[in-house]
Amino acid sequence: MSGTMGLVATLLYGTGMRLQEGLGLRVKDIEFERREIAVRGGKGNKDRVTVLPENLILPLRAHLAKVKALHERDIDAGFGEAYIADIPENKYPKDARTWGWQFVFPSAVRTVDVEGGSERRHHVYAASVQRAVREAAKLADLQKPVTPHILRHSFATHLLQAGYNIRTVQELLGHSGVATTMIYTHVLNVNGKGVKSPLDTF
Repeated sequence: MSGTMGLVATLLYGTGMRLQEGLGLRVKDIEFERREIAVRGGKGNKDRVTVLPENLILPLRAHLAKVKALHERDIDAGFGEAYIADIPENKYPKDARTWGWQFVFPSAVRTVDVEGGSERRHHVYAASVQRAVREAAKLADLQKPVTPHILRHSFATHLLQAGYNIRTVQELLGHSGVATTMIYTHVLNVNGKGVKSPLDTF
């Protein structure tokens, strides 16, 4: 995968975010200096913090430079307002136009809101990412079904294989209880049961 779709997929794997969490990411939620990403309103409407991979810093900075140029063109054209779900438009009317509130992965086109009638640039469609991941899996000749959520599973699995504490992984994933995170421990046994066949022994 390459381009924006490749960057989205890399971000999902590198942070453990769900697809909608990654697409809903705002510029202000990326902390480059602290190497953190704030995930707002995740599953259960909970906030959490996850890791910002070192290998994503330069690609993300380059991507955001292009997004900022796009945003500035929107502003010059009289647009540039981001959709902010939980804030009444008349309460913070200027916030929606600020750089920090813009989506990290904005759509290539502006759309008109059905409710308010405002023309805004929303984020990339989830279906576009799902299709790109499916096509990449097909090109890689993978036989199992592959979705963007597999990248979140891989994030958790590989952290546990690397020896990270399950409570740490739980916090990064935003699971309410450790029992949900425990499902990933099955991969720590090589073949599911940790059994060595007698055929491989003698």
